[in-house]
Amino acid sequence: MDRKPADNPDSYPPLGRVLMWFTDPANANKIFGALAGICLMTFLADFTYKKYGHFAVEYIPGFYAAYGFVMFIALILAAKTLRIFIKRPEDFYGEKAIDCESYPEEELEQVGHDDA
Repeated sequence: MDRKPADNPDSYPPLGRVLMWFTDPANANKIFGALAGICLMTFLADFTYKKYGHFAVEYIPGFYAAYGFVMFIALILAAKTLRIFIKRPEDFYGEKAIDCESYPEEELEQVGHDDA
């Protein structure tokens, strides 16, 4: 069943209309700001209660936020470093690849498409 998506967002289901808000590039700064605000509020909330940890670092306010941020950065840097070792050239599989682009032009069946 070939269905063409509707051009009118009002015809989308309610959840579809809500989720379309996230796909709009104009809302990227709003999403980023909301996430930054949530992170800041949870960081500040860490100062409002008494902690009962097992290690001395667990008593430091905001330790887990800082630790999570540092580990996130470390994971990104580790992935970039690992890429150096496992990266392969684009034509690594050569002629045996199913997406090999060296197919002879005269053997291609080219079909014209009308936009009408």
